[in-house]
Amino acid sequence: MQIFWITVAMVGARSAAMSLNRVIDATIDKRNPRTSNRAIPAGDISFKEVGIFISVSFVLLFVAAFQLNMLAVYLLPLAVFFLVIYSYTKRFTWACHFILGMTIAIAPLGGWVGATGTISPVAVLLFIVVMFWTAGFDIIYATQDADYDRRNGLHSVPARFGIKRALIIARGSHIISVTALLTLSFISPLGWVFFVGAVICAGIMIYEHSLVSPNDLSKVNVAFFTMNGIISLLMLFFTIGDFLL
Repeated sequence: MQIFWITVAMVGARSAAMSLNRVIDATIDKRNPRTSNRAIPAGDISFKEVGIFISVSFVLLFVAAFQLNMLAVYLLPLAVFFLVIYSYTKRFTWACHFILGMTIAIAPLGGWVGATGTISPVAVLLFIVVMFWTAGFDIIYATQDADYDRRNGLHSVPARFGIKRALIIARGSHIISVTALLTLSFISPLGWVFFVGAVICAGIMIYEHSLVSPNDLSKVNVAFFTMNGIISLLMLFFTIGDFLL
């Protein structure tokens, strides 16, 4: 049942966060040609309907936390804070990508807490892996909206530092992520199979960065969606394989 409740918590948190993001950014999305066809700006779904979905999602998260352990319950307000606040951060700081990274990194950290009732160095390292991986690819994705963000007073790394420097910062974030990922092989029970997977994923990240440049952002979606989807599945495959072998 523990895995079940961890999964319920994950689904509840992710669903609430994504839906809140769409509600909070509805006005911004409507003005941006790239996002104006999303469900809320396009009128395909109402705020009331999304509000009900968000409420149900948070209920799932709260119920799941109480089914796990007291540390999960104690940390629940902090998790909810990040789930709500990250959508607002683009309005006041270019560090919004890193706050998003922290928010998404709560997922593996929360899973660890749910399973063990503790926070260990391994869990913190996993948090760092996901935080900087997410921040890096979100910066790449945000290069598409750099001009729009500047015109509308929104904050992002590309809008603040320019496309060239933004891509450098994204690379730096991914270097931190890969370093932490490789370190996990040595300080956790994970072994050589996981390490091989981490090396392969590092290679994919290098390829991901080769797809975009300050003069050519045409493959941003490939770098953002396709490559990161492959990385996620590969790490799942190699992690499970490490435990089985």
